[in-house]
Amino acid sequence: MRREWKFYVYIMSSKSRRIYVGMTNSLFNRVMQHKEGKIEGFTQRYKINRLVYFEPFQYVNNCIAREKQVKGWARAKKSCSDRALQSHMGRPCGGLG
Repeated sequence: MRREWKFYVYIMSSKSRRIYVGMTNSLFNRVMQHKEGKIEGFTQRYKINRLVYFEPFQYVNNCIAREKQVKGWARAKKSCSDRALQSHMGRPCGGLG
């Protein structure tokens, strides 16, 4: 039996509004790694631990392309997305954040 993969582009932020864009094939596990400070570097240094947005993809190539597109956005656009999503959803990403 063949396993169906699912890939995700996600945006995380900190209380100070720093933003990180990444991709993963296990969204829950990745979010928990961020929350627990297990990912060294930028996200650990700036305590980026709030999931504010994600998009699922069936194919990894599409996911990589979208991640690059989102990373290319200006900070203002990412920040605006973050605020709009939070106000729309009440809580970031349906409680995962």
